[in-house]
Amino acid sequence: MTDDLDLDELAADLADFAPQDKKGGRSAREQRIIAGFEEVQRFAEANGRAPAHGESNDIFERLYAVRLDRLRGLEECRSLLAPLDKQGLLAGVVTPATEPVETIGDDELLAELEGMGGASDITELRHVRTAADKRAAEEIANRTPCKDFDNFKPLFVQVKKDLDAGIRQTRRFQTMAEIQPGEFFIVGGQIAYVAEVGAEFVTEYDRRDSRLRVIYDNGTESDVLLRSLQRALHRDEAGRRITDPTAGPLFSGESGDGDLASGTIYVLRSKSDHPAVAAHRDVLHKIGVTGGDIARRIAAAKHDPTFLMADVEVIATYELFNVNRTRLENLIHRVFDLARLDIEIKDRFGQPVIPREWFLVPLFVVNEAVDRIRDGTITDYLYDPKTAALVRVDKAKGGRRERDQSRKT
Repeated sequence: MTDDLDLDELAADLADFAPQDKKGGRSAREQRIIAGFEEVQRFAEANGRAPAHGESNDIFERLYAVRLDRLRGLEECRSLLAPLDKQGLLAGVVTPATEPVETIGDDELLAELEGMGGASDITELRHVRTAADKRAAEEIANRTPCKDFDNFKPLFVQVKKDLDAGIRQTRRFQTMAEIQPGEFFIVGGQIAYVAEVGAEFVTEYDRRDSRLRVIYDNGTESDVLLRSLQRALHRDEAGRRITDPTAGPLFSGESGDGDLASGTIYVLRSKSDHPAVAAHRDVLHKIGVTGGDIARRIAAAKHDPTFLMADVEVIATYELFNVNRTRLENLIHRVFDLARLDIEIKDRFGQPVIPREWFLVPLFVVNEAVDRIRDGTITDYLYDPKTAALVRVDKAKGGRRERDQSRKT
C-alpha cells in the first residue's frame, strides 16, 4: 500500500522525471538529467552547500546526494551539465554513501539515477525492500532482556490458558489497525504484550506515531515504533491479534462491517440554547461509539443536527478493545432507550431531524454501564428513568408494564 511504503511524499519528485518530448534540440533523456540536476541545485541554493550522505540527514538530502554522485561519475552528464553548473557542484569529489546504494530503500532513493550509463531508463528503481520495511524488521528483531519479566510472566501464562480454553481467539491483523496498551499479539512466532505506549508525536510527513514498550513471552522486550509493529504484524503471514476475553457478547468472531480493533465510547454535553436542552443540560448526554478521532468527529457539531446544531463538550471517554462498534453502540442505546430524548431539530436547510443518540441519564449511571460492558453483565440490565438507575431486565420490564397499565386506566 502507498501508506506502508511512505511514497506519497515523494510523488512530486517522480513527476520531474516523467518522459518528455524532445524540445529545443535536447532529447527526453537529456531533459530528465537536467531536471534532476536542477533539483540538486535548488537544494544547494537553499542550504548553502551540496547535499551529503548520512542516516542522520533528511531523506531528500540523501536522495540528492546519491543523484549528485551519479552525475559527477558520468562523463556524459558532466559534459551536458557543465554550462549550467554555476555553483560548482560537479567539481566535488564523489563521496561514498554511509551504506551501500544497493541497500538503501527505494522510498529514500526514489529518484536514484540508476542506469544512466546503460540501457535502463532513468526512472527504473532497484528491486529492494523499502527503508520502512527494513526499519520495522530491525526494530522487532532488536530485543533486549526484560529485567522485570517476572511481573509479566503470569500474564503470558494466563493468555496461553485462555487460548487453550477458547476464551481468547486469534485474528489476522488488519492493515494498520490500531494498537492499544494491554493488547496481546503473535509476531515472529512469539506472543507479544504491549506494556506501554509513549506520548504521540508527529513525524516529518505529518503521520502520528508513538514509541511502544513490547514484552515477549521468551523474556525479552523491545522499544519499537507503533507503526513498525503494525507493519511487522501485517507482513507476518502468521501475525495475529489475540482477542480480549472481556469482549463477551460484543465480540464478533467473524470480521464484518463495523468491526474494529478498538472503540471509544464517548459522552458529550450540548451547549445548545434550545429550551428542552437548557432545562436538562446536566443530565442530557449524547452517548456514542467511534473508532476515529473524537475531536475531528465533533469539529463541525454546530452544523450537524445529530449534535443538536450546537457545539458540544466531551464529558467522558472509555476505551474498549476487540469490540464490534455497531453492536456495542446498539446495545448501549437499547439499555438507555427509556431515557431517550424526544426532540425535533431543524437542519441548516430547514428540514426536520430527530436525533436518536441523546439520553436523559446521569454520568454516574453511564460509568456503571461501561463497567458492566467490561464484565459482560450489561445484557442483564436496562436503565429505569423513574429510579435513575440500572435495574435487572425482569424488574425493568415489570416497571414498564406497570407504567403502561397506569396509562390505560
